[in-house]
Amino acid sequence: MDLELATGSARRGPDSAPVALTINGETLVLELEPRVSLLDALREHLRLTGSKKGCDQGTCGACTVWVDGRRVLACLTLAVACEGREVTTIEGLAGDELHPMQQAFIEEDAFQCGYCTPGQIMSAVKLLEEGNASTDEDIAEFMSGNICRCAAYPNIRAAIRRLRDRGDGAS
Repeated sequence: MDLELATGSARRGPDSAPVALTINGETLVLELEPRVSLLDALREHLRLTGSKKGCDQGTCGACTVWVDGRRVLACLTLAVACEGREVTTIEGLAGDELHPMQQAFIEEDAFQCGYCTPGQIMSAVKLLEEGNASTDEDIAEFMSGNICRCAAYPNIRAAIRRLRDRGDGAS
């Protein structure tokens, strides 16, 4: 038997441990329990509140962020699983000016209450990058993981079409 395990000196269980996360290009070390979701790490530990906690079950998409350039639901992703990966949130999407998708959402009035908007925008950018916005049906299908309780779907699709047709929706 391993000596560390036999003596109980190995770190295990629910104790907090340092977790190095790279968020929007900046590496930060947080003391987190292994069960902390990426969403809770972002919102409660880093005060990055753009990603929303809608359902906390992975069904609404309000918490959508990118991990290594892929869409993920932050409420279902453990923060410790993101060590060594690049996490991008809505706060890291734009530089000094709005991202073209953010601007298109404004121009097309693609939000009402705004709660789902960060997740919608993060998904919409990737939708265009993935080439899955050929038709309104494609947009609806590939955005179906992001729910808008205010039913702004026609305007969200219009914002996505605007960038698709201009060809400048990539991150």
